[in-house]
Amino acid sequence: MEVIRENKFDDVDSPSSVGLVETKLYTYVNPPDVMVLDSGQKISPVTIAFETYGNLNSEGSNAVLIFHALSGDAHAAGFNSRKDAKPGWWDIMIGPGKPFDSNKHFIICANIIGGCRGSTGPSSMNPSTGKPYGLTFPEITIKDMVKPQKTLIEHLGIKKLLCVAGGSMGAMQALQWIVSYPGMSEGAVIIATTPQHTALQIAFNSIGRYAIISDPAWNNGDYYGSSKKKPDMGLSIARMIGHITYLSEEAMHKKFGRKFISGGKKNKPVADFTKDFEVESYLQYQSESFIKRFDANSYLYISKAIDNFNIAEGHSNLAEAFKGIKARCLLVSFSSDWLYPKEQSLKMVRALKINGIETTYINIESEYGHDAFLIEDRKLKSVLKGFLSSLEETGE
Repeated sequence: MEVIRENKFDDVDSPSSVGLVETKLYTYVNPPDVMVLDSGQKISPVTIAFETYGNLNSEGSNAVLIFHALSGDAHAAGFNSRKDAKPGWWDIMIGPGKPFDSNKHFIICANIIGGCRGSTGPSSMNPSTGKPYGLTFPEITIKDMVKPQKTLIEHLGIKKLLCVAGGSMGAMQALQWIVSYPGMSEGAVIIATTPQHTALQIAFNSIGRYAIISDPAWNNGDYYGSSKKKPDMGLSIARMIGHITYLSEEAMHKKFGRKFISGGKKNKPVADFTKDFEVESYLQYQSESFIKRFDANSYLYISKAIDNFNIAEGHSNLAEAFKGIKARCLLVSFSSDWLYPKEQSLKMVRALKINGIETTYINIESEYGHDAFLIEDRKLKSVLKGFLSSLEETGE
């Protein structure tokens, strides 16, 4: 998710940047071993792309696992090369002196299974056919996403995390982690999310998926190979629809209002229905950037996993689902987030407190909508620093 306001980025040599980092690959299972998914389907091999920042201490007690949102990846901070125009997607929060302080913490971020940025997903090679999986890739859930991340954590020699953290879909993974593995994290940061999607939230994702599968180039998911055209138009539309939900009316009004692009709103011999307004040009730019780095099939699989997510599934209510949680929790919502409004966070806060789980909640005033967690914000930084410090004190 790119944001409507530019952050002031550190450069690669900044003392507050983690600097140059390498994306690594970890193979979760190799044949004949398999990963058994929620659906009962099996997949092998499974590779996970990940990055780490900072160093694990001798006690192994300072590890923080960061989960990314729908369009994110393992590259959460720093730069993969000096040619990178921008750092990782949460660089404002990860690095020396920042809330997730690489001088104090060992921070891990992994690309989810089903993704397209190094981890096994629909665009990966199916060893049984020698061709990309496409739609033969099995359906995945949020629970499936955290399974290989747990194995990665164990592979790195970590028995218990100091904290798990994420925003949006990343926060769904954080929720799933503390429910599925209640003893494996001291704390959890859960930002701008919901325990389950409403009909409205499902509707937006459904339109995006329909745009993709309606693109003739989608070809029932079989569009891989240099000679084939990709469903760029469908993915572009899906991205534009999604991006609108990440913003707020206030931010869009301040940035664009009803401004026309240069040369717009003039008498033209032929009507132009694409981009007279600046906001139209902005959305098209975002979509054009997105299709260069993301796979349409991954968008289908991941957005469906988000819609299917229900942390209370199998339980009579949310409080029962949270009964076994042992982590201290920080929940954050934003005043202008209409995609995941504060009422959905408050449902989780009440369910946690019913179970006597130590829970801190804050609704931050922000004009930037759902994407506010990706924006430089002093209040959010202060809250995160305070929460992590309290976890460190507890662990001493």
